[in-house]
Amino acid sequence: MTDLSIIIVNYKTPDLVIDCLRTVYAQAGDLSFEVIVVDNASGDDSRQRVMQIFPEIRWLAMDYNAGFARSNNEGIRISQSNTVLLLNSDTLIEDRAIERSYANFRDSSYIACGVQLLNLDRTPQISGNYFMKGGLNYLLPLPYLGSLVKKAGELFKVAKPNVPEAGDLVEVDWINGAFLMVKKAAIKLAGLMDEDFFLYAEEAEWCSRLRRQGKMCIYGQLHVVHLQGASANETFGSEGKGYYNLYDRKGLQIMLSTFVRIRKQFGVGWFLFHVVCYLLEVPVFLAGVWVSRVFYGRRARYTFFQFRQYCKNFKIVLGKSLTIIRNKPYFYKVL
Repeated sequence: MTDLSIIIVNYKTPDLVIDCLRTVYAQAGDLSFEVIVVDNASGDDSRQRVMQIFPEIRWLAMDYNAGFARSNNEGIRISQSNTVLLLNSDTLIEDRAIERSYANFRDSSYIACGVQLLNLDRTPQISGNYFMKGGLNYLLPLPYLGSLVKKAGELFKVAKPNVPEAGDLVEVDWINGAFLMVKKAAIKLAGLMDEDFFLYAEEAEWCSRLRRQGKMCIYGQLHVVHLQGASANETFGSEGKGYYNLYDRKGLQIMLSTFVRIRKQFGVGWFLFHVVCYLLEVPVFLAGVWVSRVFYGRRARYTFFQFRQYCKNFKIVLGKSLTIIRNKPYFYKVL
């Protein structure tokens, strides 16, 4: 049996997959591993290009664009090791990070681990996170109310919901899905990723179930470059990094997945609370854009176009509210 199964999801990003795999094999050291690339019906030459360079990998073809959770689940199901690593195609491995994290993780009491993710310019990305009551941190992306929530948190000295940079081993509640190593023994108890999710928030919800089985950590001394948002931006035709874009199709997927995660992890009450907050943002957003346009003109931070797109996206989420509340199987896919 191999030590580790590395699962990479591909959707029309063969160049990213090839660059990622080059670093995986170059930095593997003595680790025994298999690579499973799950292809979401790319309909291009991804398989030919990737397997021409790496014929030893296992290629699993989905017959539709299944997103992150379903594709990784299929990879986990056919994996042949006791530990799996979910690895984004837009990552670059450094300093034998996979081998070293596995060596630390294998005999530890932790059930899942990650590493410190870096931007291409070497600045740190948020790699580990803490659960906040009711998912209140999901209010932060709101254009104006989010700023008030942030200031209130600072005033009352509320602990940050994430680890800005892990210098050493740090215990966390959930781990960025770009590099998420999990023991199969814990997966058997917690279950696979929730297949209602298409993209975004699925690893947070999954970790909430895994966390009941044991502790998780970030090995801050180990680094992996993450070209954050590269693959998703190509898929959605979007720009920007992080989860503060609520104004295009990617923003709609982020918003929808956020509400699904809140319902599943925190319950109906908190889901309705967030619906009210996002609804209150509508008049606040409109007033804020008017005032900022008067004082700042074209230099205003937000535009009427963004306001309209926010309203459009939130209207779609409202339309699915009863389905989300019922929490019956449903594929929340925007594309």
